[in-house]
Amino acid sequence: MTQNQIDRLLSEGKFHELTRQRKLVETHISWVILCDRSVYKIKKPIKYSFLDFSTLELRRYFCERELKLNQRFSKNIYLEVLPIRESNGVYTIGGDTGTLVDHALKMRKLNPQRQMDVLVAENKVGVSDIKNLAKRIADFHKNTNVIFKKDIFDIKQKFNALHAEKEFLMEHLDKNSGKLIDRAIKTSNTFLNKSKTLLNERLNAGFFRDCHGDLHTRNIFLLPEPQPFDCIEFNDGYRHIDVLNEVAFLCMDLDALERKDLSEVFITHYNSLFPTMGNKKEHQLFMYYKCYRANIRAKVNSLRAKSASDRTSKKKALMEARKYLGLMETYLNSLETLPTTAS
Repeated sequence: MTQNQIDRLLSEGKFHELTRQRKLVETHISWVILCDRSVYKIKKPIKYSFLDFSTLELRRYFCERELKLNQRFSKNIYLEVLPIRESNGVYTIGGDTGTLVDHALKMRKLNPQRQMDVLVAENKVGVSDIKNLAKRIADFHKNTNVIFKKDIFDIKQKFNALHAEKEFLMEHLDKNSGKLIDRAIKTSNTFLNKSKTLLNERLNAGFFRDCHGDLHTRNIFLLPEPQPFDCIEFNDGYRHIDVLNEVAFLCMDLDALERKDLSEVFITHYNSLFPTMGNKKEHQLFMYYKCYRANIRAKVNSLRAKSASDRTSKKKALMEARKYLGLMETYLNSLETLPTTAS
C-alpha cells in the first residue's frame, strides 16, 4: 500500500471488526493501526540491504512468517494474516470481494501500561518478575531450533558498521565519540580473532539457535506473566544467534534503564536454568555481546538523528546515541581489563 491508501483506510476503510479507534503508529518498515481490540500491522513496500518487502507476494510471505515465528511464544497475540482489498475506492481488511492490494497481520491488542519498559520506569518490576521472565526465555531457548551452520564472524561486520556514523557523531556530539568508535572497533576485532575457537565450540555445542532476535524491554509485556512479542521475521541471520547474544540485549537494555540489579538477577537465574556461561571466557563473551548490543543501539539512534524531521526528534535521538556510546565504553573498559585467552 501507499501512504495515501493508508490514509484512506484510516478515514473511511472497513476493518475486520467494529472499532471507534483507528490510531496510526508508523515505523521505518511498517504501518501499525491500533483499533479498539486489535492491532493491524501492514508492511511498507520497501527494500533495504537487510530486508525486502518490495512486492505483494513478499509482503504476504513475511506476514505469514511473522505470524508463525511469533506464535512460538505468543500464540494468543498473533492471530491471522488478512487480505486488504479495494472495491469502488473503499479499502477493507478481511473479506473476499474486491481487488487484492496488500496484506495485514492481525494481533490482539494488549495494555500498553503493561509493557516492560514502562513498568521498569515506574519501578514496578521486581525480582520475581525477572525470574519468571528468565524461565520463559530459558524454556524457549531450550526448545527452539539449533543452528549448526552459521558465519560466526558476521558479527564483526555488524559491529564495525558503527564506523559509518563516526563523522556525523563527531560533528553533533563531540570529537571523543570518534576516538571511542575507533577504539571499540579495534578491541572488537582483537577479541573476535582471539575467540575463534570459543565461537566455533559454541556453534558445535548447539548454543546458536533460532532465537527472538530483538529481545528488549519494549518487546515484552508483563501481564503479569511474561509475554515476549515482535521477533525478527525479515532476516533469519538476525535470529540465528548465540543465545548469550540474545539475553545480552535484554541485560544491556536493563543496564541502560539503570537497573543493573535486575540485569544481574536475570542472567544469573537464566544461566541456572539453561547453563550457557560456565567459565571466564564465556563471561567475557557475554560482556562482548553487551558491548555489541550497545553499539547497535548507538548506530540506530545516529541513523534516527540523521533522518529526523524536526529538531526535537533529532536532539532526542542524539541523546540516546550518546547514552549508548557511554554504555558501550563501560563494557569496553571491563572487556579490556580482562585477560583474553587466545584460541
